[in-house]
Amino acid sequence: MNFDLQPFLENDNLVLRPTTKNDFEGLFEVASDPLLWEQHPAKERATREGFRTFFDQGIHSGGMLSIIAKEQNRIIGSSRFKFLSEELSAVEIGWTFLARKYWGGQINRQMKQLMIEHAHQFVKNVLLFIDKSNIRSFKAAEKIGALRLNETHPLHCLQKTDYHCTYLIAKHE
Repeated sequence: MNFDLQPFLENDNLVLRPTTKNDFEGLFEVASDPLLWEQHPAKERATREGFRTFFDQGIHSGGMLSIIAKEQNRIIGSSRFKFLSEELSAVEIGWTFLARKYWGGQINRQMKQLMIEHAHQFVKNVLLFIDKSNIRSFKAAEKIGALRLNETHPLHCLQKTDYHCTYLIAKHE
């Protein structure tokens, strides 16, 4: 399968492009807000050292995208793709963070929509794994039409850990 984990995606408001090592400072400027990580178990991502680990893992993943707000021509966050299973036709979208200014509005929906549309060109299933304590991310996932899977769903076998809930956005054919 030729799933491009780092595509260039764009709409009227956003550009999603492959993250480069030069994006560290711009992304850290956003990630250094401790409230971004308030409901996340990895609160150390708000520190330079903690974010460096997160950033380096993202670069090495080969699926990290920087999110640029066109109006400001500024990095406002990041997200990633991870290919999960050819057999189950599944990819993960995750590791997403956005500047608080963009919470609750259309930006997260638009960014995820770009990523979902890209993914559905190659796979039937897009999964999001959300920490059980991250209520804000549950609400965001549900706003974009993701369905929370229970333990009996066939794709639940891809669950990361007992600390995560799995959400699905299936391709409609």
